[in-house]
Amino acid sequence: MEQINEYFKIALRNLRTRSLRSWLTILGIVIGIFLIISLLSLSQGVKEAINQQMEAMGGDMIMVMPGSEENIMGMMVGGEVLEKQDIAAIEKTKGVDSVLIMSYRGIVARYKEEAKMVFLTGLPWDESLELLERYQGWNLFEGRWPISGKKEVAVGKQWVIDVFGEKVKVGQEITMKGRKFKVVGILNSLGNKSDDSNIYLDIGLYQDLTGEKKGSARVAMVMIEEGLSPDEVAEDIKESLQKTRKRIAGEDIADFAVITSEKMIGVTNNILGIIQSAIILFASIAILVGGIGITNTMFTSIRERTREIGIMKAIGAKNSAVLTIFLIEAGIIGLIGGAGGIVLGIICAKIIELYTQANPVFYFSISISPSLVLFGLAFSVLTGCIAGFFPARKAARLKPVEALRRYE
Repeated sequence: MEQINEYFKIALRNLRTRSLRSWLTILGIVIGIFLIISLLSLSQGVKEAINQQMEAMGGDMIMVMPGSEENIMGMMVGGEVLEKQDIAAIEKTKGVDSVLIMSYRGIVARYKEEAKMVFLTGLPWDESLELLERYQGWNLFEGRWPISGKKEVAVGKQWVIDVFGEKVKVGQEITMKGRKFKVVGILNSLGNKSDDSNIYLDIGLYQDLTGEKKGSARVAMVMIEEGLSPDEVAEDIKESLQKTRKRIAGEDIADFAVITSEKMIGVTNNILGIIQSAIILFASIAILVGGIGITNTMFTSIRERTREIGIMKAIGAKNSAVLTIFLIEAGIIGLIGGAGGIVLGIICAKIIELYTQANPVFYFSISISPSLVLFGLAFSVLTGCIAGFFPARKAARLKPVEALRRYE
């Protein structure tokens, strides 16, 4: 143990004598670990926030949308709708407890003298309010819910923050396509800036404004009966829709997607998993560059300390002792770089978290687990040791006479 302590002292002394070069080498490791910690903690935070939102919907929730399951983003922004017959078929499917339909579209809204493009969401208030409060956690920050058929709207929490230059208040009016609508309610945050910036109104009024076909919808959120399997009910819904469309069109038309909450979480996790893998790949390249820097520094150090190595071996130092000293030196460089990268990564991620909470696009908290920190440290130390191994082995193999003669 005493011998190891002495090796550490020698390694630290050597690093101090070449402080500028050592810090420049450490910087390469810092950058790589910084990228890993900051980006992985942010992406993991986003992943957990999405999963929480999906789980809040309940495991017995199924979403039905027009379009292909292979193109979920296209379904969300596309112009297709579920027809009245489709919705009726879903409602009649065995195991379906209730169906909440919803449509959405961008529209220009004017408040006082200012106009902006916002998202308009249509809902059947009478049928959907209880479901929204129970499954989606909707509740009011101020005011009351709109009454079906009346020119009344509810708006998201961002409307009292920064949608328009002037804050919107309950009782004031918003103009859309030349029609005035009274703001009667302001919702508490729904978890992301997009939803919190929406206008919500009765689906009948929405269809009058947008020209969407009566009885249709962009998405149907299906609540199933308690105790049933979401996957089995989802398959029954697919069969019902296929039969309905075949009866109407005379052929199989399967341009719809039936997605359970579990499947949506799986798709989200797969996408974020790919992103996280890409983050690790790019960060690893930065760490590899840092590792090459360590190797270069260690080879340079060997050339500069040839006489010192020769003296050490001349007075009885074994190859293993010289190898250990140089490996410790490389490991310390990796450790300092890793620790610095972790600290900077956490600070950066925390700043981004605070910024998004103050200017929310998507509400989430960073997720920094002890395993992520340990991974960062272990990875940086291991990189340092691997990068320093070959220079250390070269130093250990130097013969005393050759080392002293080369110095002369």
